[in-house]
Amino acid sequence: MSEAQAVALSYEDGTRAVELAREAVNSYVINGQREQPGSMREAFYARTGVFVRLESTRGRGSLRGCAGAYDTSEQLGHQIVDSAIAAASGDSCGSEIEPAELSNLNISVFIVENTMLTDNPTRDVTLGRHGVAVEGHGKHAWMYPTLPTEHNWSEFEYLDRACRKAGLPHGAWEEDDVFVTLIEGPVFRERKPEGSIERI
Repeated sequence: MSEAQAVALSYEDGTRAVELAREAVNSYVINGQREQPGSMREAFYARTGVFVRLESTRGRGSLRGCAGAYDTSEQLGHQIVDSAIAAASGDSCGSEIEPAELSNLNISVFIVENTMLTDNPTRDVTLGRHGVAVEGHGKHAWMYPTLPTEHNWSEFEYLDRACRKAGLPHGAWEEDDVFVTLIEGPVFRERKPEGSIERI
């Protein structure tokens, strides 16, 4: 892995990160406003990436939004707010979050601590621990680190699905002109909507 960036989150930091994402989603969906991070925890001043994921608990459940960036110069606190709003917007999964959905959303936040450009992703990736980003031929996409364990994907399937999301062909991650970045950091999530928060 590359050297750690200037962020190492405690459980309390992670809890606040999820709370801030929830506040940002609620403020955007109910009032159409951008939540201000307010008085930020020290870790939130670090300039590092973050991803926010929104999942519905209705019926069989479904992904309702996911947004973020792993390579950014924004402060973490502001990036959490912006990613949460982007995840709740219609640009993420095709339909904007409605107010009636808020009590049925599970929110998780993936904080970027390390990134590594790898030339042997199947060797270097750890399923459930690493997010992946693929880039090549003018296309790019990233995948949330918990997806392969949630869906029982192998390393190969995880990488192929990242390529498919980017609009690249099956196995493109093996090409010399397609670059794979592994993204590492903690995921904090609500155990149930608006409930207690766990680190995974």
